[in-house]
Amino acid sequence: QVQLVESGGGLVQAGGSLRLSCAASGRTFSNYAMGWFRQQAGKEREFVAAISMGALSTSHADSVKGRFTISRDNAKNMGYLQMNSLKPEDTAVYYCAADQTIKNIKAGPRYWGQGTQVTVSS
Repeated sequence: QVQLVESGGGLVQAGGSLRLSCAASGRTFSNYAMGWFRQQAGKEREFVAAISMGALSTSHADSVKGRFTISRDNAKNMGYLQMNSLKPEDTAVYYCAADQTIKNIKAGPRYWGQGTQVTVSS
């Protein structure tokens, strides 16, 4: 089992920045790829970004490329999502996720956090 806890959400103006954090516990975090998803009100949960277990590979959704950056610190069992140039349409609940590979994460990860709300005002 891997337990994931997100933090760092909040209210920010359009054009601003936020950094989400994901604290992992349980099994060895460095043995898992991790990712971020988001769910906007009334919509299905969507993939945002993922990073391989050794941080050598990343993948970002087209909607966030050039604005969001995923990273991780295996020594601290932490994952991050740096969000810049935020837009009102980025408003959503953001979820941290983990599984063996980036491919598995995109297909539907095994482990989920509880989510953190991000609200971007115009």
